[in-house]
This record gives sequence, C-alpha cells and structure tokens, in this order.
Amino acid sequence: MMQKQLVSIFLILLCVYSAHCQKFAPKTGKCLVFIGQDLSATGGLDNYSQGYSDHFETPAGVTVYTNLSPGAESYGYYNKGLDGLETKANWGAGDSWANAYLQDSTYTKSALAIGLSLVNHEKKIGKGLHDDLITELGTWIKSIKRPVFLRIGYEFDGWDWNHYQRKPYLKAWERIHTIFKKLQVDNVALVWQSKGTGSDQKILEAWYPGDALVDWCAYSYFGSPDTEMIHFARKHKKPVFIAEATPLRQSENLYFETDLKKENMGPKIWKEWFEPFFATLEQNADVIKAFSYINADWSSQPMWITNPVFQKVDGRLQVNEYIRKKWKAEMEKERYLNAEDISNRFTK
Repeated sequence: MMQKQLVSIFLILLCVYSAHCQKFAPKTGKCLVFIGQDLSATGGLDNYSQGYSDHFETPAGVTVYTNLSPGAESYGYYNKGLDGLETKANWGAGDSWANAYLQDSTYTKSALAIGLSLVNHEKKIGKGLHDDLITELGTWIKSIKRPVFLRIGYEFDGWDWNHYQRKPYLKAWERIHTIFKKLQVDNVALVWQSKGTGSDQKILEAWYPGDALVDWCAYSYFGSPDTEMIHFARKHKKPVFIAEATPLRQSENLYFETDLKKENMGPKIWKEWFEPFFATLEQNADVIKAFSYINADWSSQPMWITNPVFQKVDGRLQVNEYIRKKWKAEMEKERYLNAEDISNRFTK
C-alpha cells in the first residue's frame, strides 16, 4: 500500500511541478536523465556489471524495447509480441529485458522508457487484430506502478528502415490510446518520436497523432540537433524527450570513427559532439525536459557491425577517462535529474 501511495504522489508531483501540467515533465530548467539501450549498456545488475550505473549515479530512467510485431525476425530472434518485457530478448543489439530492472534494487526509483515497434503491423493494429497484445501491454504497464514513457512506433519517419505508412500508423496510435484509456493506464506518457533530421514542419504536422493523443514529442540526436521537432513541440506546447542520443561524427554522408576506447580521441569527441549536445539542452531548457544517452559499444553488436553509420561507434562513457570525468562533472549540475532526485519528490 505504501509503495502504491508513493507512486501516486510521484505522478502528481511530476505534473504539479510542470508549467503546463505536462505529464511526468519536470519544471522548466530541469532535465530527466535516461540511459539505454541494452542491459550491458546500463549495467548495475548482477549479470551486467560493467555499464553506466557501475560508474555513475543511477539514472532517472532506463530505455528498453518491445513490439507489436509477432512473427518478425531480427538476427535469429523471432518475435512473439511484447518481447523484452517479462522475457529477455536480443534482436542483435544487446539483451533487452524490462523485468531485470524492475526486480533489481539498483533501479527501484527509476522510470522506464519503452520503444514500441509496430513495424509491418500498423495496419493490423489499426484494424484491431492486435487488441489482445495492446491490452496485455497496458495491463502490464499499469501493474508495475512506476512512470513509463511509451515511444509508440518510434522514428515514424525512418522510412528506410521502419517503412511505416502514414494513415495506418495514425490509426494504430489511436487504437493504442483508446485501449489504454479504457484500461485507465494512468502511469504512462505517450511519446511521439521522429528520426531527428530531414522532416520539416509539413511532414511533422501530417504524421502527428494530435495534441489529445500525445504527451511528449521526441527525436533522435546522433550527428546533429534537430530544430524542426523543437520548434514543433513549442508550437504544440509539448515537452521534448531526446529519446536516443549517442556521439556520431559525420560530414554529410560520411561517418568517422567515434571510439571512446581510444583515450586520445576523448577531447576531440567531447568538443565536437558533447559540447553541442549539452548546448542544445541548455539553449532549449524551456522545452527539452528529458534525454536518453545510449551508452553502448555499437561496433561490437551484430545489428551495427555492418552498418556504415554506427559500425565505428563505441559510445560507452566509462571507457574513456577524459570523457568519464567531463560527463560526471556535467551531471553534477542541478538541472540534471537522476533516480535519487526524482525519488526525493516523494517528501517535498
């Protein structure tokens, strides 16, 4: 009973502290820190002990993935639907398993950001053919009694890899929203995420599910900031979640090595990527209220070793002493909220 009461207070306070009562958004000038996107990247667990939480403060939230795409295959893994929540899944980019966090003492005060893939199934979802999975997902989210940021059909405009069709995508989003509302799933914020660059205001407006259905706008930040989504979110009075971020050095379509294992690259990478990233957060503190850093060695994961964008990227903060110290100093600033910071709201 006490845990349920604390969670209820937490959800209320997160709303009260926001200027526009934006769901789970901290007040202006504060920013929730999430870490992703696999168990080895986050660490702090018995069988995954060389990740972020083994070197830095436990983050306000962690990123996991699941799907409404039963039967889909990725690097030898076949989806059953809702994989990666109560069961461990690996689609070629590290182990993903939400329950590992929920059952571990390290993350008792952390929220979850869930990437929900709809790939090749948006039409079926819109027609009600996956209502059982949506109901199961909503029931599970409601049962875990902690804030969940659900990124429905994340990177909707990543047409080269997600292949979403606009009208079915929007119908699928509406279907999920309707079922969650019927189930009274109050501890979830629905997050609408673009790929980060290349979509102008016209495209964003065309793909937007609507103010009544979206709690947060979001985008991926790899090579450069995306002013389009920031502008869009301000216009619609929504908070922004940089839902995926990792250091990527590029010049147009050329991608360069970003390997934090190489100590001598630390100062250069910090200056070229981290400084602009934190400047983006600072300059847009009125709207950017959460980010998730992908603390992974992309170059070692099957999904990325042949990918020209990420095959030379190792973004693990802890493996570079220069980066580790700079990151730790940045995270000590009052604006960044970790697990302890958001838990303290219980007693305020």
